[in-house]
Amino acid sequence: MKVLVTGGAGFIGSHTVDRLVLEGHEVIVVDNLSTGRRRNLNRAARFYKTDIQGWRLERVFRNERPSIIMHLAAQMDVRKSVEDPIFDAQVNVLGMLNVLQQAVKHGARKVIFSSSGGAIYGEQEVFPASETHVMQPLSPYGLSKLCGEQYLSYYQRVGGIQVVNLRYANVYGPRQDPYGEAGVVAIFIQKLLNNEQAIINGNGRQTRDFVFVDDVVEANLAVMGQDTQGTYNVGTGTETSINDLFRILVEQVGSKCKELHGPAKKGEQARSVIDPTKLRQELSWEPRVELSDGLKRTVCYFREGMG
Repeated sequence: MKVLVTGGAGFIGSHTVDRLVLEGHEVIVVDNLSTGRRRNLNRAARFYKTDIQGWRLERVFRNERPSIIMHLAAQMDVRKSVEDPIFDAQVNVLGMLNVLQQAVKHGARKVIFSSSGGAIYGEQEVFPASETHVMQPLSPYGLSKLCGEQYLSYYQRVGGIQVVNLRYANVYGPRQDPYGEAGVVAIFIQKLLNNEQAIINGNGRQTRDFVFVDDVVEANLAVMGQDTQGTYNVGTGTETSINDLFRILVEQVGSKCKELHGPAKKGEQARSVIDPTKLRQELSWEPRVELSDGLKRTVCYFREGMG
């Protein structure tokens, strides 16, 4: 099957591309390399260095005519979205609209969208949150993901294209950028390995649902089937506080870094944990990598990269 992956040189995208290639699919990667890295690119995939907002995207679709689009390209930083909501919307709304227009125009069968379970629900009323939980985002990033889901629903109705929304929890793992995408796991590990002081935002009691990138890739592939449509949470259903995450990483790295707190950040939720029951029941997907093991594998990746 021919699959186009936007953001395929990025963190989650490159892992997804590797797995698609391994499964024997024909893979096309679109990435402007603003946060993605050439070193992440799989040589078996055809690569187009272009922006999802640009006119050149039509040429890619016209040349390749993919059956499935995995749309992972995004502005992914919650804090950056608060600082510059216009840029966030340009990438996450207008860029996505360009992808959808081309997908419908050139006969794609399905679009799989990387949404956000971590940001789309806002301050939760139920823990963990199911897909039916009220959506009240606290950041422009969460709003742009919600807007993307609504546009997908529209194109599904009027364009006849199949749609899957995957609401990721907080994804972590090898290749996560400690600078660009600003994942807290990557930031902490990089600081600790460099013997630098890591700063915990706020009181550190805020919780997140950390899901390993390999499990997310499994979810991405699981929803490719002909009959699969709808919205699915991709998480573990388990809360971990930022304080606990820091302590685990300090122990695994063997660091003597002390726990130091800084100001809380705007747009960040107090608690975030999502319920993956629907994905488990309908597609037999399970998060298989325990947090301690996933963190060890991520620490090892960063350590090897530095040495």
